[in-house]
Amino acid sequence: MTPSQSATTDQTYFTSMMRLSKSGFIAVNLAAVLSTIVLIVPASWAQDSRQVTEPRLPRVCTVLTATYSTAEATATEEVKVETAKIQMALDQCPQGQAVQLAANNERDSFVSGPLRIPSGVSLRIDRDVTLYASRDPSLYDKTAGAGLCGVNSERGRQCQTFIRIEDAQNSGIYGPGAIDGQGGRLVKGKTESWWQMARRAQRENNEHNVPRLIEVNRSREITLYQVRLHNSPNFHVTLNRVDGFTAWSVVIDTPSDARNTDGIDPISSRNITIAHSAIRTGDDNIAIKGGSNGAVENVSVLHNQFYSGHGMSIGSETVGGVRNVLVRDLSMQGTTSGLRIKSDVSRGGVVENIRYEDVCLRDIKRPLDIDTRYNPKASGNALPDYRSVTMQNVHSLTPGNIILRGFDAKLPLHLNLDHVSVAANSKWTIEHLEARVGQQSWNSQNPSDEQARLIAALSADSVIASTAAAQCQQRFAPFPVREAFNFRPQLSAAQARMYEMDEVLQWVGEAGKERKDPWFPLQDPLVTQNRFQPDYRVNRQAVADGKTQFHTIQAAIQQALIDGRAMLAKGGAKQRLYIEVAPAEYRELLYVPATAVPITLYSTVSDASKTKIVANLHAALLGRVYSERFGAQFTGLDASIVEMYDSIKGRQVIGTNGSAVAWIRGAGFQIKNITLENAYNKEPNKEPNDQNAECPNSSCGATAGTAPVVVVHHQAVALMVEGADKVQFENIRLHGFQDTLYLRSSKLGQSVRSFFHQSYVEGNVDFIFGDTTAYFYRCEIKSLGDRSTSYVVAPNTNLRSAYGFVFNQCRFTNDGSSNALAGKFYLARQWFHTQKCTPYATISIPNNVPGYRCELGSTDAYQAPLGSITRPVLETVGKVVVMNSQIGPHIQKQHPWADWNRKGSLAYRPAQFAVSDFLDNLRQAGFDVERQFEYRLPLDITPNAAIFLAEFNNEQL
Repeated sequence: MTPSQSATTDQTYFTSMMRLSKSGFIAVNLAAVLSTIVLIVPASWAQDSRQVTEPRLPRVCTVLTATYSTAEATATEEVKVETAKIQMALDQCPQGQAVQLAANNERDSFVSGPLRIPSGVSLRIDRDVTLYASRDPSLYDKTAGAGLCGVNSERGRQCQTFIRIEDAQNSGIYGPGAIDGQGGRLVKGKTESWWQMARRAQRENNEHNVPRLIEVNRSREITLYQVRLHNSPNFHVTLNRVDGFTAWSVVIDTPSDARNTDGIDPISSRNITIAHSAIRTGDDNIAIKGGSNGAVENVSVLHNQFYSGHGMSIGSETVGGVRNVLVRDLSMQGTTSGLRIKSDVSRGGVVENIRYEDVCLRDIKRPLDIDTRYNPKASGNALPDYRSVTMQNVHSLTPGNIILRGFDAKLPLHLNLDHVSVAANSKWTIEHLEARVGQQSWNSQNPSDEQARLIAALSADSVIASTAAAQCQQRFAPFPVREAFNFRPQLSAAQARMYEMDEVLQWVGEAGKERKDPWFPLQDPLVTQNRFQPDYRVNRQAVADGKTQFHTIQAAIQQALIDGRAMLAKGGAKQRLYIEVAPAEYRELLYVPATAVPITLYSTVSDASKTKIVANLHAALLGRVYSERFGAQFTGLDASIVEMYDSIKGRQVIGTNGSAVAWIRGAGFQIKNITLENAYNKEPNKEPNDQNAECPNSSCGATAGTAPVVVVHHQAVALMVEGADKVQFENIRLHGFQDTLYLRSSKLGQSVRSFFHQSYVEGNVDFIFGDTTAYFYRCEIKSLGDRSTSYVVAPNTNLRSAYGFVFNQCRFTNDGSSNALAGKFYLARQWFHTQKCTPYATISIPNNVPGYRCELGSTDAYQAPLGSITRPVLETVGKVVVMNSQIGPHIQKQHPWADWNRKGSLAYRPAQFAVSDFLDNLRQAGFDVERQFEYRLPLDITPNAAIFLAEFNNEQL
C-alpha cells in the first residue's frame, strides 16, 4: 500500500500490543466514569484547566409567567412588548440572580425578539416552558430598518443573535425548559423558512442572513445548564474570546438536514467544559475553532452522546491554533463524521495535544476523519499542522471511510493509538501519517511490505475488538426527547375500581387510619321513596302551631332538635325525623347543629327550583351587618343553634365559613328536592348589596408584603357541611358564585362523608371546596362564566386521607357565556389552605426587598421577606377523581388541573398529581423529606391515597 492509496481489508484493527490480562480486557469502567461529578484529570493531560463541578441553579430575582400557550403570537407589536418585558427584568435583576420564565397552567410559551443577558445575571426556563425566537426578520436587523436580515446576498452576518452575552462574567442560561429558534417555520413576510433560505444560498453561492441562537463574546465563566436548544436558524451556541464556559446536561435537537446549525462552537476561547449533554443537529455537533482572534485551548468534552450531525470536530478554522483538547466517554451514532479534524491552506494552523478516550462510534460514514484538505480548492499559506493526536479505547463498530491525511512529508499527521479498533470492510485513506501503536512506530512512507506486516500483526487480536464492541453496544442510549408532562393522568381499570361508590364511602375517620363503616346511600329511602310520613311541615300558607306546623324552616329544625333529644332520653326507637317543606321561597338561614336524631328535610315537589332557601351574605360582610340582617331569626332558639350564630356575629368580618346560607353540623342530615341559594350578586334589585359593609381591597385579609386582593365576587357559600358524617343530598340545587359548596372537616385530617345524587351545583371560582370525602353521582356541575377564569373544585384533602372528592357519571356544563366558550376553565386547583408564604418559588417583593425565604416552621406567618410554613399546611394536598363523566368544552383540554395561583405570587403551589409530585416538589423547595419530615420512603400510604388528581373514562365534549 502506497501513501496515496486507499486499502480495503476484510478485518482491520488498530490496536496496541497490549495483551489480555487474566480477567480479560476492559475498555473503560463506565460506572466509575458516569458517577464522576468533579471532573478532574491530571494537569499534564489535555483538558479544561478549571476544576468543574455540576452547576447549581442561581437564586431567582423575578418570575415572569407566560401569556401564550403556543408560538403563534407573532404580531410584531406583541413580540416587542414581550421582548421589552423580558429585557427589563434581566436589566433590573441583581448580579448573582436569575430571571425565571414560568408556565401559567396551559400558558407555557414566550415569544421574543433579540435579548441580551447582562453581566452576572442569568435566565432560568422552567420545565414546561419554551422561549421561542420570533420569526419576524425585522426584529433582528443589525441596523434598524435596514431590511437585510432574512435576505440572501453577497454580504452575510446581517442579523442579530437571538440571545447575546457580551463582556459579561458569571452569567448563564438554565433549564430544564427549552429555547426554540423556529428555524423550520415560515419567516414572517417570506415564503421560506430560515433553513430554506440557507439551502437556497448554498445553491446560489451567496450568503444567507439568518440569526444565530446564542452567542457569547468576550466573557468569563458562562454556564448553560439543563437547557434544551431546538431548531436554531443557524449555529446554536458560539463562543468568541471566552475564558471559562460550562455546558452541562444540555440537549440540542435540530433536524439533520438543517444547514449550518452547529451545536456548540468554542472559537478562540479557553477553559471550556461540555459535559453530560446530548446533541443532534444538521452540522457539527461540536466544532472547536482557532479563529483569527487567537487560539482555542483547554477544552474538555466529557460523557456526551451525539446523534445526527457532522461529528466531534476541530476546525475548519485552526489558524489561531487549537491545543489541549480532551474528548472522553463519547458515544456517537448516525453522524456523518466521527472524530474529525478539518482544515486547509486557507485557514490552517497548529493543532496539538488532542486526546480522545473511551469513544464508541456506530453507523458513521467517516468514523475517523482527520484531513488537512477540507476544501481541496482552497488557496493560501496557512498550513495545517496536526501534532500529538492520541486515541485510546476508541472503537468504530460499523464499516466506514477512515481518513488519516497529513499535509505533506514535512507536516505529517502525528497519531498515537492505544486500543483502537475499526470494523471490517472499512475503507482507508492514509497519507503523510506518522503513527505510534503501543510500543511500535509506523510511518506511511515505509515500504509497502513493511506496512503490510505491521498491519497484519495489529489485526491479529480480534478479541479486543469484539469485547469492545459488546461494551460499546451498552452505551448507545436513545435520544432524550422532550416528553411533554402528562397533565391529564388517567387511572387504570384496576385503579378505577378503587373509586367505586361503595369502596369510597365505606371509609371514615382519621386520615391514614380510617376505619371501615359501610354506607350504601343509594339504598336509603331518600332515594328509593318519593313520599314520607312527615313529623313536621313548613308552609307559610298554613296556620303555624309551633309543634308540627311552621312558617320557617329554622323553626322546624329547632323543634326537631328538641324532640330528638327527648326521644333519645326516653329510649325511643325512631331512627329519623322528617320535615316536609311546601314549595315556596324561604328567605332565611338554615343552621343545623349536631342532633340526637338525624333529620331529613324534603319537598314533595320533584322540581327543586320550586322550593328554595335563599339569603344574601358574603365573606366580607361586617359582623355587625350580619347581626342586623339575620339576628332576629335566632332569637329564643336552642343554645346549640344560637352558639353557631354567636360564633359569627362577633367577628369584624364574617369570613368564608360565616357566609353559608345552610350550615350543617348534624350527622346523617338529608335534603331532597330543595334549592339552596346564596343570592349575593344574584338579585341586586331585590336585595341590593351593601357596598359600605364590604371591607376595602387593601384590608381584606392582606398582610405585609402581599399584593392587594382583587375582588370581583367575595366568597359566598350556599351550603357548608362541617364535621357531619353520612350527610346525603338528593336532587338538590346549589346556587352561588364563588365557594358555593364547602365540605369541611371539624378537625384537621378527619374524614367524614357526603353524598350528592342527581343534584346540581353552580358557581364560578372554587365553587366546590374542602377537605372531606364527597361522592357526586349523576350530578350536573355548571361553571358560570362571569369571570375570565374559573375553577370547579378546590380540595385541601390531607396527604394521608384515603379519598377526597369523586365525581362519577357527572356532567360538567357551562352557561354558554363567551368566557366559558373560550375553553380556558379548569376542573380544579388544590387549595393551599391557610398558607401564608410559598416555598415553591421566589416572589417579587415591592421596593426590591431582597432575601425572600419561606421555611418549615411551627407557625404559618410571613413578614417580608421571611416567612414560615407548617407541615400540616404542606400536607393539605387536595384530591379529586373524575370518572365516567362528560366534560364540557369550557374546560381546558390539555391542562384541566391548575396550579394554585401564579408562580411568582406569595400564594403559589404547583399542581400535584400524586405523592411522587408532592415529594419532588418538597425536595426542589429545599426540604430534606427524610430528616425534616421524618418520612420513610416510599411513603407508607395506601395506593388510592397516593393518587391526588386523576381521570378515568371521561368524554371531553
